[in-house]
Amino acid sequence: MGENEDIKKIVNEENNDIKLVDLATELLGYEDEEIEKICKDLDDKSLAIVLEQAETKIQLKIISFIDNSRILKLFGLMSKDDIADVLGSINTGRRKQIINIMKEGDKAIIKQLLGYKDDSAGGIMTTEYIALNKRLTISQAIDKIKEITPKTEYIQTIYVTNENRKIIGTVDLRDILISNANQKLEDIVNENFIYVTPEVDQEEVAQIVSKYDLSAIPVLNSRKRMLGIITIDDIVDVLVEEQTEDILKMGGVAKEETLDSTLLDSIKMRLPWLLINLVTAFLAALTVKMFEGTIAKVVALSATMSIVTGMGGNAGTQTVSIIIRNLAMGKVKFKDVKHLILKEVLLGVINGAAIGVVTGLVVMAIYKNMYLGLIIFLAMVGNLIISGFFGLIIPIILEKLNIDPALSSSIFLTTATDVLGFFLFLSLASIFLPKLMI
Repeated sequence: MGENEDIKKIVNEENNDIKLVDLATELLGYEDEEIEKICKDLDDKSLAIVLEQAETKIQLKIISFIDNSRILKLFGLMSKDDIADVLGSINTGRRKQIINIMKEGDKAIIKQLLGYKDDSAGGIMTTEYIALNKRLTISQAIDKIKEITPKTEYIQTIYVTNENRKIIGTVDLRDILISNANQKLEDIVNENFIYVTPEVDQEEVAQIVSKYDLSAIPVLNSRKRMLGIITIDDIVDVLVEEQTEDILKMGGVAKEETLDSTLLDSIKMRLPWLLINLVTAFLAALTVKMFEGTIAKVVALSATMSIVTGMGGNAGTQTVSIIIRNLAMGKVKFKDVKHLILKEVLLGVINGAAIGVVTGLVVMAIYKNMYLGLIIFLAMVGNLIISGFFGLIIPIILEKLNIDPALSSSIFLTTATDVLGFFLFLSLASIFLPKLMI
């Protein structure tokens, strides 16, 4: 792909946009010299697509290999929100140089986009939409749409404004095309529409779009004036980003860490969580130490107690994963806790009994002791109830305290299932100790 002929082949192919998106992904494995050569070989339209779709690291390299005049040409082929994303990643000096040579209208839009947080509605919106005055006739509106469409990212929904440029509603392009030419937009406008303000978190925006099955959502300021729109392709990116972030956090890994992170950066991002987990491990060890005498008399306990805590941790992780997912989708509220606790307790009893019977029978067959099998059964039921309860309550409480449940739930859950699991199992063993020594 690094060869000149291969690049020309991509550009000349009928479906080259798809190939260029693939190329943008593949560039992560390219050397700097190859990327620089590709920048020279690709025409402006093709390189704009690659720049738009590439990872931040590759975007920075592409920007470093081309001059400011060509950057402006590429930006002329890109949407404003993507331009803002690229500019937001480069160093301040180069960013100022590029913005200073932009047209005044583009400059104002980009500066506005750069003023919002990356993960807010304002940070992911685009300013390329169609807004028309309510007094326009359908015929006039169609003429305006034809004029504006070549420069606009999204045309399926037309936003209708009054004389003060305040949005009063929306009209589907389809409704405009089938309406009488002499009708006015205000006659067919839908005044019931969903919108967000620029400060709203991108995850909340994604929830709203998903809930109401929207293909785009307008971003309005406090005066109900249009700032931009967020389209479905940006929402898909948000969902992927947020889900990836949650998965990494559940593993105690920061979203900023990549395979290319330096050794020092990886240590800084991972070590704190490992140290916190070490504290929970010491708590579990202290719990076991309380029952050293019992374990010393019945060695089989040391070989079997990890089964109970291990299964408790697995069951708790199932509950935590489901609750965190539903919290992220806005489907779980604090008021739902009582009903959900009852369900998790019953689930713990049923699953614990099923697993406990199997484990108890196997342990009884190995160690030829019915009471050890009974202890395993009771401890398994008890620890699965514990894991279900804490797997539910921990993320909900953390969410209520405005602490990211994906980041902290697993630590508290591990502590609960290990400490309480060991305590329950060894307490039962102490009660049945005379029977275990027969």
